Amino acid sequence: MISPKILDVTLRDGSYAIDFQFSCIQQKLITEGLEKLGIEYIEIGHGMGINASSPRNGLALHTDAEYLDTARKTLKKAKYGMFCIPGVARLEDVDIASDYGVGFLRIGTNVTEVDSSKPYIERAKKRGLLVATNYMKSYAVDPAEFAEQVVKSESYGADLAYIVDSAGCMTPDQLERFYEAVRAKTSIALGFHGHDNSGLAMCNSLKAAELGFSFIDCSLQGMGRSSGNTSTEQFAICANKMGYGINIDIKKLLRLSKKYVYPLCKRINVIDTMCGYTGFHTSYLRDIHQIAGKYGVDPLELIEEYTKVDQVHMNTEVLDRIAATLDEDMEGFTVCDFNGYFGHEQN
Repeated sequence: MISPKILDVTLRDGSYAIDFQFSCIQQKLITEGLEKLGIEYIEIGHGMGINASSPRNGLALHTDAEYLDTARKTLKKAKYGMFCIPGVARLEDVDIASDYGVGFLRIGTNVTEVDSSKPYIERAKKRGLLVATNYMKSYAVDPAEFAEQVVKSESYGADLAYIVDSAGCMTPDQLERFYEAVRAKTSIALGFHGHDNSGLAMCNSLKAAELGFSFIDCSLQGMGRSSGNTSTEQFAICANKMGYGINIDIKKLLRLSKKYVYPLCKRINVIDTMCGYTGFHTSYLRDIHQIAGKYGVDPLELIEEYTKVDQVHMNTEVLDRIAATLDEDMEGFTVCDFNGYFGHEQN
């Protein structure tokens, strides 16, 4: 089973949700956290890519150069990159990004306008970059025509081709038809970028993983343009449950998400997500709150350890014994917000 790579787009696509106002400090803290978790590809910058910051497109808080310099100084292992829309970005912007040490560049065009990407792909390849072509609004053409565009991009030098569900309107069976059409023409590596307008971003991302896509775009909290993207947290959980070997510490991922991204968009609740990861029923969260508070331990770790013993009933004596064995973790305790969990339907 092929394990796809997560390409985290929180700091690029996610910037749409906050009017492109990510600070360099926020970028530093989030990228540091992602790198420590093992995320290998991180996209940064204005949502529309290089040279997009303007009154027309929205003024980013910082310049491309400032975001790139911060990434260069922060990241040691993870590859960082930017989006590039021909006509918004200039050809010389490819060189500028390369000079700042980007590891990849993603050239985005409407699926009907792929010809405009050729000089950008060629320039990026001359600079030794990993180059992805992102076919915005992929669904606007039929699968056979889409495959022809992929072949064209590959002839320009692209390493990777992305199916992009820009409006969140695609279905898993449609995605499979696109995949099969491409595979009938080429073995180029594929990526998927989903939006959640129809509530199918996760389903489509998991379908892409099943089909053998090499890259899946995700963002912390699912933060992104419109209804958002596939959630990094939820995709990592589901992909692991399905055996794709996404080797990420879920508790640390949820902490990072809650600390730096949840305050911006409040999409993914870390406790609910941990319950989904471990199979813990929310009716027992008052017990978790009480005993985690008694010992000052991380409620997420307590939930995880308890469900290794019992996923059906709550035995507070057992829960107490488990909590007594855990290391004190006041930061972990304060990450969790138990407001809103009521009811005793299990009693």
